[in-house]
Amino acid sequence: MAKSSNNRIVVPEAKAAMEKFKMEAANEVGVNLKEGYNGDLTSRQAGSVGGQMVKKMIEAYENSIK
Repeated sequence: MAKSSNNRIVVPEAKAAMEKFKMEAANEVGVNLKEGYNGDLTSRQAGSVGGQMVKKMIEAYENSIK
């Protein structure tokens, strides 16, 4: 059975901005990300980065509707 990934950027021009955003979020939670493959991260570390990204996106949205 082939694995299908839903982790694709809808707007290709946003790829660089998303990478920068991910690196900033990782830095804020103390996770050392490197360019390229980061398969050596624990699930907790990866979840911390993703969670921080979601938190910042929600904050940005809440600030935009005020």
